[in-house]
Amino acid sequence: MDARLERKLRSLAVVAAAGAIAGLVFAVAQGRTSPISLTVGASYGLLMSFSLGVTELLVLEGPLREWLGSLSFATNLMARSAIYVAIIIVIQLLHLGEIIAGVSPDTSSKTFWFSLVYSVVLSVVMNLALGITNIIGPRAFLNFVIGRYHTPVEEKRFVLFVDIAGSTGLAERLGGIAIHRLLDRTFRLLTVAVEDYRGEVLNYVGDEIIVTWPERGGAIDCRPLCCFVAMRDELARASSQLEREFGAAPRIRGSLHFGPVIIGEIGDVKRAIVFNGDVMNTAARLEELSRRVDGGFLISRAAMERFGPAPPFAVRDLGRLPIRGRVDGIDVIGIEAPSQVA
Repeated sequence: MDARLERKLRSLAVVAAAGAIAGLVFAVAQGRTSPISLTVGASYGLLMSFSLGVTELLVLEGPLREWLGSLSFATNLMARSAIYVAIIIVIQLLHLGEIIAGVSPDTSSKTFWFSLVYSVVLSVVMNLALGITNIIGPRAFLNFVIGRYHTPVEEKRFVLFVDIAGSTGLAERLGGIAIHRLLDRTFRLLTVAVEDYRGEVLNYVGDEIIVTWPERGGAIDCRPLCCFVAMRDELARASSQLEREFGAAPRIRGSLHFGPVIIGEIGDVKRAIVFNGDVMNTAARLEELSRRVDGGFLISRAAMERFGPAPPFAVRDLGRLPIRGRVDGIDVIGIEAPSQVA
C-alpha cells in the first residue's frame, strides 16, 4: 500500500474513534444514558468524524490544499469551518445517527439546535486548533503542551539542510515579491515529501529549510535520504507549472548529518523550541560543500552508518573532505545526480 495512503487511513481511523467517543460524551452531557441514546450519540459522532475526516484528508488536504494555503489565516479558518458546518447540517437534517442506530428520529427542534450549535462550535474550535498547530508545527505544538523540552535535553537526531540553488540570481531576476512567492510555493512542495517521510520541519531560514528526525524514526528505510530524493521528484513534477508562472524551476541541494543536539525552549515573547550543537553547525557547512559536488548532496558517514538497509538509489564514497571548523575534515558520501537517481 502507498505510504501516503496508509498514513491517511491510519489518521482517519483515529479520527473516527475519537468522534465516536465524543458522541458518547455529548449524549451523557445531555443526560441521555440509555443504551439506545448512547448508540445514537456514538453513531452521530462516528458518522460526523468519519465524514469530516474523509473531507479533510482527501479534499481539503488534496485538491483544495493549494487554494486553502493561499488564503489568510482568518479566511482559511472560515472556509474550513463553513465546509465542516455544511456537512454537519446535512447529517443532522437527515437524522443519519438514528437511522444507523435503527431508532425513530428525534425531530424536536430543541434537540436539533442544541446538537447543531454544539457541533458548529466544536468545528470552529477544531479548525482553530488545526490552524495554530499548522503554524507552530504538529510535533512542536505537542511538545509545548506536554513540556517535553521545557528543560533542555540532549537527543541524537538526523539533521537535513536543503537549500534552493541559485536563489540569489533568481531574486535579482524576479524581484523581491516574486522570489518570496516562488520560495513559498517551493517550500510547500518540499513539505509534501517531509510529511511522507515523517520528518519535522525545524525552521525556514531565507532560502533554506531544515528538517529533523529522531534517531529511531529516521533510521527506518533511510527516511532522510529518501525524503531529499522525493523533494527533487516533487520539484521535477511541478517544474513546467513553475516555469509558466515564474519563468524559473528551482533546484535544490543539501546535506545530512547525525549526532547529539541540545533541544530546549528559549525566549519569552514568541517562545520557540531550538536545536543547538556541533551537529547543526556541521550540517550547515556540509550544505555549503554540496555546492561543489556532483549530485548536490552530501551525507556524513556518521549519518550513513545509522541506516540499516542500503538506500534504494546509488551512492558513492567521496572520502574525507576539508570543512570549515574541523582540522581533520569529515568523511562524506554523495548521491548520483538527479537524472541518475532511480
